[in-house]
Amino acid sequence: MSAPRFTSEAEAVTYIFRSMRKLRGHDRGPDEKSRDTTPTVRLLARCSLLNMRREYGVVTGSKGKGSTTAISAKLLQALGHTTGMISSPHLVSWRERIRVNGRAIPEPDFCRILGELAPEIDAIEETLGPMQIFSPQGLFLAVALRWFDENHVSAAILEVGRGGRFDDIAVVPNMLSLFTPIMLEHRAQLGPTLERIAWHKAGIIKAGSYACSVAQAPEVLRVLQAEAEALGAEFTWLAPMDMAQVRGQTAHGLRIALGRYVEDIDLPLMGEFQAGNATLAVQGVGNMHGRLAGIPHGSQAYVQAIRRGLETVVWPGRVHKLSETPQVFVDGAINAESAQSLARSLNGRLTAPVIAVVGVPEDKDYAGVYREIGPLADTLILTETGRNPSLSFPAAEGALALAQRSCRDVRFAGDLDAALAQAHALAGRHGSIVIVGTQSIVADSMQHYGMRFEQI
Repeated sequence: MSAPRFTSEAEAVTYIFRSMRKLRGHDRGPDEKSRDTTPTVRLLARCSLLNMRREYGVVTGSKGKGSTTAISAKLLQALGHTTGMISSPHLVSWRERIRVNGRAIPEPDFCRILGELAPEIDAIEETLGPMQIFSPQGLFLAVALRWFDENHVSAAILEVGRGGRFDDIAVVPNMLSLFTPIMLEHRAQLGPTLERIAWHKAGIIKAGSYACSVAQAPEVLRVLQAEAEALGAEFTWLAPMDMAQVRGQTAHGLRIALGRYVEDIDLPLMGEFQAGNATLAVQGVGNMHGRLAGIPHGSQAYVQAIRRGLETVVWPGRVHKLSETPQVFVDGAINAESAQSLARSLNGRLTAPVIAVVGVPEDKDYAGVYREIGPLADTLILTETGRNPSLSFPAAEGALALAQRSCRDVRFAGDLDAALAQAHALAGRHGSIVIVGTQSIVADSMQHYGMRFEQI
């Protein structure tokens, strides 16, 4: 028996990003010119990775897509389906991106499956031109599909990485497309206008399928509707009156009411925006479940399963409480709107003194985050992370001057550990620490507090 090709997650991930590294230093331009799903499509065909009958739902948007993916997967699991899930980015381990019934793919299986696929990957890669690459997203998808096959997954919810039309996730034959709020983002890759960004997102819709969106700007809804009509797909959107109503806060989340599940439901997610994500997930899962065997759709057992799914969902890193003494919260807010939402979600939960630790890259709306989070804090500590080498942070001197417009006491720490040492000294046992920033800062926070997410 030959030795395994990969013996650790680190070796496997290095291989997955091997192809992309050859473009380092090149300006790749907009997605429609730089992203090519052909290598992934060839790999999936050669390895028969789309042969097993399975229901797929694909989720895209500008915020909330990870939460909606996780809630949808938990609902399907509660309804009795063996459920696969792909999400990105991860918090601690790359394997968190691939789950079955909430369990991350184990390291031995991750390495084994990639090793089994590697000969086909290598053969395809040898045929690629100098500016063509194997997308890491496509390779994670291939590993996930093999893992889903081995675990007899009947339904899978997949989160798009960026955009949709040119994202490898969208090559699956999904009959369900879900759209969370779409905003201006990734303008260099997706385009400068909401209409163009919505066009990218709309690319996940398949012919004859079902698509559902939360309320969007009129120009976004027009694009989504036009795409659905062109493909003969059914499209619906949820008006504000359709959304779950927040009844109040609980120690670990929100109490919501939702349609025929009108009795109070304790959703163990703190962000107020999660009520909208839960509504979209319930709507989408209802459509997908209708094509699967199991609990009758209109039955009381179905209602109870939906309630059970909502009350047991776990999605870390989004208005996530990490500690009690002192209280420590973390959230991946990187623009003014998401920081505003975080502030509303924490209203009534914070105890003085409040110390905010903020790490937002220079290509995100760090000024907007300072503006919204600064007034909450007695002290604002700006920080950085080296977890993702592609991230750059604003120069400390300029960032400090900008943050001082919103908070009197502003400091700088070179990394999260140093920032948290200061924050704990200032907060004591009875104050509150709020960590805000890019997903790499969130991941650093999880590592700092020793958290793992093998099972959610």
